[in-house]
Amino acid sequence: MYHQNLEEFPENFLWGSASAAYQIEGAFDEDGKGPSVWDTFSKIPGKTFENTNGDIAIDHYHRYKEDVRLMAEMGLKAYRFSVAWSRIIPDGEGEINEKGLSFYENLVDELLLYGIEPVLTLYHWDMPQALQDKYNGWESREVIGSFKKYCKALFERLGNKVKYWVTFNEQNVFTAMGYRWETHPPNVSDVKRMFEANHVVNLANAEVINLFHEMVPEGLIGPSFGYGPMYPATSNPADILAAENGNDFNNSWWLDIYCKGRYPVFTLKQLKKNGIAPTILPDDEELLVSAKPDFLGINFYHGGTVQENKLEKPIENQHKDRAFSATDPYLMQPKEEQSQSPEIPMFHSVSNPYLEKTNWGWEIDPVGFRVALREVYARYDLPIFVTENGLGAIDELTESGTIEDDYRIDYLNAHILEMKKAITDGVEMIGYCSWSFTDLLSWLNGYKKRYGFVYVDRTEQDVKDLQRIPKKSYYWYKNIIETNGENITNKIEVQK
Repeated sequence: MYHQNLEEFPENFLWGSASAAYQIEGAFDEDGKGPSVWDTFSKIPGKTFENTNGDIAIDHYHRYKEDVRLMAEMGLKAYRFSVAWSRIIPDGEGEINEKGLSFYENLVDELLLYGIEPVLTLYHWDMPQALQDKYNGWESREVIGSFKKYCKALFERLGNKVKYWVTFNEQNVFTAMGYRWETHPPNVSDVKRMFEANHVVNLANAEVINLFHEMVPEGLIGPSFGYGPMYPATSNPADILAAENGNDFNNSWWLDIYCKGRYPVFTLKQLKKNGIAPTILPDDEELLVSAKPDFLGINFYHGGTVQENKLEKPIENQHKDRAFSATDPYLMQPKEEQSQSPEIPMFHSVSNPYLEKTNWGWEIDPVGFRVALREVYARYDLPIFVTENGLGAIDELTESGTIEDDYRIDYLNAHILEMKKAITDGVEMIGYCSWSFTDLLSWLNGYKKRYGFVYVDRTEQDVKDLQRIPKKSYYWYKNIIETNGENITNKIEVQK
């Protein structure tokens, strides 16, 4: 759709940025915090790049005021962060840790002092290790009550200060990487267990949304989902059908539950045929239908391209295959050695010849961002809050002490422009949070893969002084915020 003129961003549009507790806080055992599954998993040799972990990370726990001051100087309107469950309840289900609650309340107060809207994520992958040990984590319904207790403590303490809440971050990612690919905790490779755990998370999500609406009636809550559109490799109807199958399996499987309270018929039927469908009890259906999110958080990095499944169309050009990647979670695909791979009869993933890739092989697809926003809004009719979008790259500190990350500016500019087009198309948007504000610990790539507007001076093995240094992109985004995206179609002169 061509528009001669693009509409302005809404007057109160929330220009923000994001982070996650384990990736920035450090202080892994201070002030009563209990261990999380990531504290344990990251210590398994070979699981992370150069065996990095979040024991110190970028020490946000002790330097949050400095970080918030940098946000304020940028003019940030919103900051999305997550709470570490085991900092609030060290064993996941017992006594509340007052020092943990106080830390997050102090962070929220600091943000509000500078007029920055806090966006609080309740779960960004760091379950208390005690619950994993006692119940097998998300594989047990026992954990739902524990999660509700944790969330209730936060609603009681911060419900009158925080308007926007996210239940789960990228459920599609942490269930697949944790229970299928063994690249996240709990380090399992079992497709049946993945779908069972995923269902328990869905139940927890519904319970907490209902609890929130009782306790924080003036607030807004929704999940954040890692969404990517599915493209057919050609106009061959068989490829178009494959893309429809892929969208149902990779996107609707989660979003339909969030927004409609039921699983999509096609994928559920295939899982039942394979004996890997989750156990769904009658009361589950009633609960899932009752929970209504107020918005959808969308994390966008890329989508996928597919052709007809290889059972009906044997592969001729192997070089076109989209190889399995243990560090790219945004398109579920099988490892060949897995005995149960429900995708194989549905679709076959291939590379998209029209898209460039990042240093980590992730496709760069700004137009796909617009496609994603259009698709999600049309299907679910809920306001969208972009809760992640960004470029992971190798940033170099120059001799003069600057970071000239024009590649990040180009990436973000292209995506924000497409978001502006989506708004002109009619998509209702709340805000946009880049990933991420500061550099942080990449789950699997250490500090080599950097996303932030603010450079943090450390390496995998040398913590150094953790100096914060605004990059060129910091000043570019500051200009975007000041003008409410008015000049996004133009090349902006960045002044420091």
